[in-house]
Parts: sequence; structure tokens; C-alpha cells
Amino acid sequence: MTNYTKLPAVLLLADGTVFHGKAAGKIGTTTGEICFNTGMTGYQEIFTDPSYFGQIMVTTNSHIGNYGIHKEEIESGSIKIAGLVCKNYNILYSRKEATESIQDYFQNDNLVAISDIDTRALVRHIRDKGAMNAIISSEITDLETLKSMLAEVPSMEGLELSSQVSTKEAYYYGSPEASLKVAVLDLGIKKNILRNFDDRDIYAKVFPARTTFAEMEEFAPNGYFISNGPGDPGAMPYAVDTFKEILAADKPAFGICLGHQLLAEANGIGTMKMFNGHRGLNHPVKNVIKDHCEVTSQNHGFGVIPDEVRASDKVEITHVNLNDQSIEGIRVKGKPAFSVQYHPESSPGPHDSRYLFDDFVDLMKGKLSW
Repeated sequence: MTNYTKLPAVLLLADGTVFHGKAAGKIGTTTGEICFNTGMTGYQEIFTDPSYFGQIMVTTNSHIGNYGIHKEEIESGSIKIAGLVCKNYNILYSRKEATESIQDYFQNDNLVAISDIDTRALVRHIRDKGAMNAIISSEITDLETLKSMLAEVPSMEGLELSSQVSTKEAYYYGSPEASLKVAVLDLGIKKNILRNFDDRDIYAKVFPARTTFAEMEEFAPNGYFISNGPGDPGAMPYAVDTFKEILAADKPAFGICLGHQLLAEANGIGTMKMFNGHRGLNHPVKNVIKDHCEVTSQNHGFGVIPDEVRASDKVEITHVNLNDQSIEGIRVKGKPAFSVQYHPESSPGPHDSRYLFDDFVDLMKGKLSW
């Protein structure tokens, strides 16, 4: 196990609030937009979710690292969060299947973290003041220096990040003998989405973020999937244009999270940066088409503008968040295209929404329409 010394560390928020704690992970300095996740488990999946790229994660569960790191549970090839803030940082772990400690994992992936923080007080502060930029340092303690560094960090609003986390080369997932083929536009896809496709006899070809519709059509897919990912959907005209072409060709399409926001943009509906966003494993959502509720896994800091969705003659609402009435799902009238704001692949999280993958299969097979 890598040596671990609890050196002093500092967390500074953009509004000037300071928290003092202990160094964890790599000794260094990191910046990003600070946010919190309410999940009580699944820290490894959260760390490797590309949708968190550029963000400092505050975990609300009091113990992080206690069940170690298991390589089979990663959602991408590396840690994607910009930094971690936690209360109790557990280097010793209890799970037999784990292959390394969280400290080894963070040091190997160069992640800077801070522990021994009153995360309840921090989360309450962020909840009331909203998401904002922050800086963690275990090598610099001078607050004026940290303030100067933090002032140079750009706002998440207006940032295009998907092309930074997307695959650089197209690749395949699943069996070439599968009954269906899906073209996946990778804007920051999670591996469990691809596993769900493979489980449903779908052969996927995963394309880089800036791939054109014409290039994906060469794969002759039965449908298109637009993935989750980080950044501002309003800064992604290239992906909006691609979605417009998919719709114009009347191809079956399914979008998750960022893909949901881009489907809205492709239909003239604006998106917005949320005050805090939704991040956790316990968000109640009502399917207004089937009249039932599901508990969902969510991770997004942007959303579609509800009034514009309701005023649109191009889409209809399929899902609504029961906490704040935000729009969690839409489908395009007269087109085989739909999307949801949450994660039906739910890794980590509940499996209430896995039926959406089955709906996509039925849509591609011509068994579902609206």
C-alpha cells in the first residue's frame, strides 16, 4: 500500500468560504465546479463517470474507500472527477474482490483530494448558495495565492467538454451477430450503457463526439443513441446539428442526460444551467405516459427550460421530477425519438428505469410508436 501522510489541505470556494482538512490522494492542487452527490454507495462509479469531468465531487456518505477499488466497476478508462472532498477517507478496505486501496487508486490516477471536512456543513452551504468553482490544495496554503488561481477558472456555463472525454477512435461493443445495430455518439458514455445494449442483443459502434450523421450512417444502424456527458449543451452546435439530421431522416433515436438536452435543443427548446443540479441515486420521477413513479439515478447540472418544453408543438413531456417538477423526459411528436434526463443504466443506483432500453429496442423493431 502506498504511504499516506495526512498533510494539511485547504478547500476554498469562489465565494470566499474556506474549509481546512487533510490531504488525500495525490499531493497537489486542483480546480473545478464543486457539486455534491447524495448517493450512499457507488463511489467508484461516480469517480469514473465522464459526466463529472471538470467537477470537484463532495460525497455525502461519511465513509469513502471502505470497500476498496474493483476494476470491474469503473464506468470509463480513468477517474474523471477533478477532485474529491470527503469526511472519512478509508485506506483499509474490507471487500475480498477489491484489488487496491482508494489511496493507491488516486495516486496512480493523479487525483487530488481533501478529507476530514464537515461535509454536512459544506453541502448545506452549496445547497443554499448554488454550484460554484472551488480549489483544493495540499501544497499551497496561502489563501491569497489560491484566490488568484481560482479567479482564472472558467465557469461551467458555456464550456464544451464532451470532445475532451469522448473516444478518439470509433470502436465496437457486443456481438457482430446481434439482431440489432446501434450507432452511439459518445459524448462521455458510461460503460454500463453499452452493457445494457449488449444484454439486449445489440451490436454497438461507438463514435467520437464530432462524428457526422453521414459517417455514422455508413454503419447502417437500426437506431442512434446520444450519450450522457459533461459541459454545457448550449455550447455544442455540432451535436445539435447531428441530432437534427437524425430526426430529419426519421431514424429511431434515444438520448440520455446530455443527449436529452441536445434533443430539446434540436427541437428549438433552450437549456439552462441549474442552481445545483441533480446528483444522486434517489430522485423520484413520474412517467406521465404510464402513470407510475420510478426512483432514478441522476447526474446533471444543466436542464431543459420547462416553459419552453410546455410551449413546444414538437415534443411532449413523458417524465417529470417529483421534487422540483423539472422535465425529466420528452419524445418527439411523429418521430421515433425520445430522451430522459436521468440514468436508466443506473450504475450505481436503482434499476427502476431499465425498461427504457427495452422501449428503444421495440422502437427499432417497429413495435412501438406514438
